[in-house]
Amino acid sequence: MPRRPHRTDQLERELIRRCHGGLDTAEVIRTVLAALRRLMSIDAAFFATADPDTLLFTGAFTEEPLAGAQRLFMDNEFGGGDVNQFAALAGAATHVARLDGATRGERQASPRYRDIMAPLGLGDELRAALVAGGHCWGFLCLHREDDPLGFSEAEAAQVARLAPHIAHALRHAVLLRDTASAGEVRGPGVVLLEPDCTVAGMTGPAERLLSLIEDGRGSRFPLPVAVYSVAAALEAGERSERAPLLEPSTRVRTRDGGWLNLHASRVLGDSAGRRTAVIVEVAGAAETAPLLLSAYGLTAREREVARLVLRGTSTRAIADTLHISVHTVQDHLKVVFDKTGVRSRRDLVGQLLAQGHSSR
Repeated sequence: MPRRPHRTDQLERELIRRCHGGLDTAEVIRTVLAALRRLMSIDAAFFATADPDTLLFTGAFTEEPLAGAQRLFMDNEFGGGDVNQFAALAGAATHVARLDGATRGERQASPRYRDIMAPLGLGDELRAALVAGGHCWGFLCLHREDDPLGFSEAEAAQVARLAPHIAHALRHAVLLRDTASAGEVRGPGVVLLEPDCTVAGMTGPAERLLSLIEDGRGSRFPLPVAVYSVAAALEAGERSERAPLLEPSTRVRTRDGGWLNLHASRVLGDSAGRRTAVIVEVAGAAETAPLLLSAYGLTAREREVARLVLRGTSTRAIADTLHISVHTVQDHLKVVFDKTGVRSRRDLVGQLLAQGHSSR
């Protein structure tokens, strides 16, 4: 294998260092895209955060000319039937793939290229699911202008080396909280979307709750990407031959460190057509605690122990429930406390509740 140039190694090491430096989400996106552009040619980029349980987008940064085709990309993404879809990459053995590689150079075989990218003047794309600790925290898609020369295997390998560190940065950003207070916002709220995803109506609580989300959207998209994500997932699920998600949902971080839950549902008895209702509400501890435990990097067994602690289960009862010894439970608890930075059960409960409810 040929040795990488010294400068390339240096740039990669610097990006990895920054990814482990406690950046917030906006800083992660800016830092990563700036560094990647020093490593390779990129003509447009899409960078999204994701709910690790549902893999739906919670926020997104989209460069031109991609932004104008957001709905088309979402319909393609959740509709299935194309190569290198983000959810498939998240569950694959290799989380990074090139369009040219997946289509063996026959880009027209991809509906995404044929119907969306080619009309925008875009050619090859390099996609990555950003996975850390067995969970996917976001997605990255790099584009080149429409030219026979696409991304190389070496460039894909470079992104594959960096992707786990980028994922670590996104996972850590989930745990960061700002000091600003959003004040008390009562919910739930409802956003009513027309079939073309234009806004048919919105309640006051929905408007106030959505104003707490900062996801870098452009002026042409007045709502956070999470709203369109759950709506697109609902539409795609109804078209799918597989059992659809009845109410696709995603959890989104607010500027003050709290959490919102968004889920989509079809409006029954809608005389105006196939309108979609997106319900927006403050997420409870039961919804946010599993995500936070994953963000702290707990293993599956450690998360089981922590969830039982949150329910008030005693050490003996935890041992009986999980069919392990009391000593093993205590060992798991010590690791849980170390990873979450607390010293007791009470501190663990208090920390997770505080992080899950700062928007109340």
